[in-house]
Amino acid sequence: MSKNQNAFIKKQKAELKKRKQKEKLEKKLARKEQPKSGDLEDMMAYVDRFGNISETPPEEELPQEKKSKNQHFNNKQ
Repeated sequence: MSKNQNAFIKKQKAELKKRKQKEKLEKKLARKEQPKSGDLEDMMAYVDRFGNISETPPEEELPQEKKSKNQHFNNKQ
């Protein structure tokens, strides 16, 4: 009885191995079909101030006016 189970398990493992090899080959061919470009612009990624990654550069933000400590004290008096 154990011989039948071993044979069945061997067949299952062989089928699983063949299926994985087939999927791996399909992925490999799909990667080869994609156009490749070594342009720096295609490899660039930008991160905004919230940590999100995007392909477009973030918009320039205007710097906020900083009050110096001297101006702050002068306004209080």
